[in-house]
Amino acid sequence: MIDLWTWTTPNGRKVSILLEELGLPYRVHPVDITQGEQWAPAFLEISPNNKIPAIRDDEADMALMESGAIMIYLAEKTGRFLPTDPEGRYRTLEWLMWQMGGAGPMLGQAHHFLQFNPGKAPYAEERFHQEAQRLYDVLNTRLAGHDYVAGDDYTIADMAIWPWVSRYAWQRIDLDRYPHVKRWYVAIAERPAVQRGYHCPNKVNEIPLP
Repeated sequence: MIDLWTWTTPNGRKVSILLEELGLPYRVHPVDITQGEQWAPAFLEISPNNKIPAIRDDEADMALMESGAIMIYLAEKTGRFLPTDPEGRYRTLEWLMWQMGGAGPMLGQAHHFLQFNPGKAPYAEERFHQEAQRLYDVLNTRLAGHDYVAGDDYTIADMAIWPWVSRYAWQRIDLDRYPHVKRWYVAIAERPAVQRGYHCPNKVNEIPLP
């Protein structure tokens, strides 16, 4: 049994989508970050960086924080969604790291300034909106020649990136400008496991569709 501490954020949804795709049994522990629950001492024992998501795998007596590390762990544990051939493996990890180091942090800043604090910092709004558009250009170019970001197969890299794209409206992104991203996004949104994982730990809204 996997215990999952999470909330309805892109990083949280990455792991719940993967757990649903894998069909692993898991227990959900909501951590309401809007109420400061991430600072609870019991949660800090699992996630010292006071961030969701985090997991504990009873079978292996393993607790992990950081969504990318969790996704690699679960993929390797089950032998799914992370190719074993060197090219496929490192291409998947390459795009997972692109999300972890670029798309996630930069789009998160776009959410902060464009969605939650509009008009307070015009320079920051312009900076992060431009960076969001650049990132979408990168993703669109990649998907122009591939069904999925790592190649022909659906992997943890897609599951990591997709929840951030699901907040395209917060980033003031028009998906019609990125047709390959739009095709990929809609196809993944139709997957039943993605739909279940998106609504973990509770349903906030329907999956946005362009």
